[in-house]
Amino acid sequence: MKTVSLYFENGLFLQAESFGAEGTATGEVVFNTSMTGYQEIVTDPSYAGQFVTFTMPEIGNVGCNAQDMESKGAFCSGIIVRSYHDRPSNFRSEEPLHALLKREGVLGIAGVDTRFLTKMLRKEGAMMMIASTEIHDKALLAKRLAEAPRIEEINYIEQVSTKAPYVHKEGRYNAKTFVYERPETDKKIVALDFGIKRNILNELTHAGMEVTVMPNDTSAEVLIEKYKKGEIDGVFLSNGPGDPLILKEEQAKIKKLIEAKVPMFGICLGHQLLSISHGYETYKLKFGHHGGNHPVKNQITGAVEITAQNHNYNVPESIAEVAEVTHINLFDNTIEGLRYKEAPIISVQHHPEASPGPHESAYIFSEFKKML
Repeated sequence: MKTVSLYFENGLFLQAESFGAEGTATGEVVFNTSMTGYQEIVTDPSYAGQFVTFTMPEIGNVGCNAQDMESKGAFCSGIIVRSYHDRPSNFRSEEPLHALLKREGVLGIAGVDTRFLTKMLRKEGAMMMIASTEIHDKALLAKRLAEAPRIEEINYIEQVSTKAPYVHKEGRYNAKTFVYERPETDKKIVALDFGIKRNILNELTHAGMEVTVMPNDTSAEVLIEKYKKGEIDGVFLSNGPGDPLILKEEQAKIKKLIEAKVPMFGICLGHQLLSISHGYETYKLKFGHHGGNHPVKNQITGAVEITAQNHNYNVPESIAEVAEVTHINLFDNTIEGLRYKEAPIISVQHHPEASPGPHESAYIFSEFKKML
């Protein structure tokens, strides 16, 4: 393995082992507490522009395969792990993780005390960093990092969104047959792709909706016309990377959809954009919520759901002026779900599609179907 040098904006300098792509990359470093699902995390477009630190110490054990890809590729800047295993042992494995990372140009960094790094991020907050297999001088790395744009300055959804519309027909993965099901559908929706995960599409289809995925630059006028003509029953606003406050075109588009009373459902970035479009700006969390083990309370039923999460930004409490708060995070009492009072719109901050699990919030897709 080659040496990879890491420099963090708080001045920390580390050297570790490289097991992925070679080169130099900058990004925001966060930590993820999921115990499984590293391939799904690596291929989640919402991580574009970020380095993911895994708190699970053993990564690479089960390899990678085409069925578990959450998108067409990998968009994160890199991943940081304690111990990497390059000889996977799993009957579904088609290639080791390092092969996927090298093909997608993602840095793999091993041999790091990820417990220390996680505690640092928890104390000081998410921060920018640079990693390189080419540059090993601390001062030069610091200079390159200072010159690099910050994550809140880059529109990543232009990089991750589909360039052409397509219809998604697969449903849930069947663990007995090892194939994705093809369920019957009786509603039609458009999913605006800001960096959509494959399993979100699977869950929408499983709930009985035919999904046409359209690029992020699709105009509001096109969507409103489709709705008025009865060609679609609603619009889904997907997850995605980066700071929602810089997405001015998307905000203007969603405002028009709100005014036209188009039924909508948003997850993660879509949830945040709906809040901003109603006049309630998001704010950045200290170190975000990233993991597959976050408790969320359903305010309607009283049930506590263990959820998958991946976000650095959150909607303000003042949103309760126009929406009913349906879910809250039990770690910090931040808002996790909304049902708008004057419009057929629901949204959640967490990821009910899981991938990696759990699946306790999957009912929300059926709730959207019923709303249509």
